[in-house]
Amino acid sequence: MKTPLRIKNFFLSLAFMGLTGTVLSQDLADFVSWENELETLIPIYDFEYIPDFTYAEVEARVKQMDSDMSFELNERIFAFINYFVVRNRSYSKMVLARKDTYFPIFEENLAKHEVPDDLKFLAIIESGLNPSARSRVGAMGLWQFMPATGKVYNLHVTKEMDYRMDPELSTEAAVKYLKSLYRMFGDWELAMAAYNCGPGNVRKAIRRSGGKKTFWEIYDYLPRETRSYVPQFQAMMYVFRYADEHNLILEEATFPIRHERIRFDQEVDLERLAEISGMCIEDLEYLNPAIINRKIPVSHQQYALRVPLKKAAFLTENMDWITDSLNITIAKPLLAKDEIKAPEPIKEFPKSSQSNKITYRVQSGDVLGTIARKHGTTVNNLMAWNDLSSNMIKVGQTLVIYTDQRAATHSNSLASNEQPSTASSETAAVENSQKIYTVQPGDSLWLISRKLSGVTIDQIKKLNNLNDNRIKPGQKLIIG
Repeated sequence: MKTPLRIKNFFLSLAFMGLTGTVLSQDLADFVSWENELETLIPIYDFEYIPDFTYAEVEARVKQMDSDMSFELNERIFAFINYFVVRNRSYSKMVLARKDTYFPIFEENLAKHEVPDDLKFLAIIESGLNPSARSRVGAMGLWQFMPATGKVYNLHVTKEMDYRMDPELSTEAAVKYLKSLYRMFGDWELAMAAYNCGPGNVRKAIRRSGGKKTFWEIYDYLPRETRSYVPQFQAMMYVFRYADEHNLILEEATFPIRHERIRFDQEVDLERLAEISGMCIEDLEYLNPAIINRKIPVSHQQYALRVPLKKAAFLTENMDWITDSLNITIAKPLLAKDEIKAPEPIKEFPKSSQSNKITYRVQSGDVLGTIARKHGTTVNNLMAWNDLSSNMIKVGQTLVIYTDQRAATHSNSLASNEQPSTASSETAAVENSQKIYTVQPGDSLWLISRKLSGVTIDQIKKLNNLNDNRIKPGQKLIIG
C-alpha cells in the first residue's frame, strides 16, 4: 500500500521550510515505518498471476471429475487446457462472466431431455456464449444454427425476427438435435462431432476407419476443424471446474438481468415501449436478441417479450393504457380540405374475368389484417398481389386488391368513408339517436376514455366491435 503523494509532500514541504522540529521529524519517521509495516500486512491480489501446473496434476484432477461424459486426458486435450488457462485467459474469463446468464437455461433443458449436463459447455465452443454470434457461413446464435437446420426445429428467420438468437428456443432446438445425433451414433463424442461437421461426414470417417465407433478411433478421418472441436469442449469442461486453481478469478462480479416474459399480442415498437415505461432500450435488446430493428412485427405478435423483473409488475398493472399508447403514431399534418385525395376509382377487369381489380390507399392506423377483412380476402393474398415480403405497410401506400363485383362495390364504399375528417370538435355529436365521437389526429382509445368521463376502453371496443385498439383520424366511434 503506497502512501498518498500529497501526504508525503506535506511533510517534505514542512521540512524544507525549517518548520519541522524534533517532534515533527519523529512523527515523519514513525509514519514511514508504519507505512512499510502496513505494506507487509495487506497483500495486493494479482489477477494476472498464472499458477504453474503439470500434466500429472491436470490428469489427477480429471480423474476426480464427476461427469456423464467420457473424458480421458491426452496431449491434444492438455494443449487446449494450456491454451485456455495460459495463452487466452481473457476468453476464459469472458465466458465465465456470462455463464450465470445462460447456464441456467441450458441446465433446465438438458435435465428435461435427460441428457448429460456437461453438454452445456458446447455452447462456449460454438459461440462464446454470445446469442448474437454469427459465423462466416451464416450460422447464428448461442448454438450456431444454419437457416436450414434451424427451420427443422422451428427456429424461423424473417427480416424482423431470427429465433436462432433466442436463448431459450435455440437451446431447446440444440438439445433435441444433439439427442437425435446420439440416437444415430450411440456415442456423445460422435454426436458432438456430427453437430459440428454433419452426420454425413462422421459416417464417412467411420467407413474410412474400417468401422470404428469412437471419436479417437476415427479422429484422423474427420475434417480438421472437427478434430479440434471435441478436445476444446473437453478442455472447457476441465477449465470451468478448476478455474480457481488456475487463478481465473473475475475482477468484477457479473449479474444477469432478472426478467419476466410478457405477451402483448400486437405489434410492439421497443423504442416506444421503453419511452412510455421508463425501461432501458439496451436492456430490452439484451434480453431479446431475436428481435431485429427493435420491433416485434404483427406476424410475430404472439412473441413473449422478456422485460426486466423490476418493471414487470408496472407493465402488468398498466397493460390497458400501455398497449393503447403503443398504437399511437406521430400524426403527420393533414392536407388542406381541397388537397385530400379520394381513393382511386375501381378499375374493372375485362368482362371475361371473374374478378375486379381495385386500388386501396393505406390510411393512418391500417394494417394488412384489417384491410383484408374489409375486402373479404386474406393477408397472404394481399402480400402476393402486391409483392410484399413482410406485413409492413405505410400511410399513403397504394395496394392492389382483387375481388368480385359485390365486394368491390362494398370496398369502395368503405374506402370513401375512411377519408380523414377535418372536423375540429373533440366532443361527441348526436347522430341517429347515438352518441358519436369523431377520432382526431393523435387520439387513442385511452385518450378518448380520459376525455369522455364514464366511458372505458372496453366499452368503446364492445360498442364498435373492435378487435384491437387501432383507430384512425376521421373514424366515427359509438360512445353511448
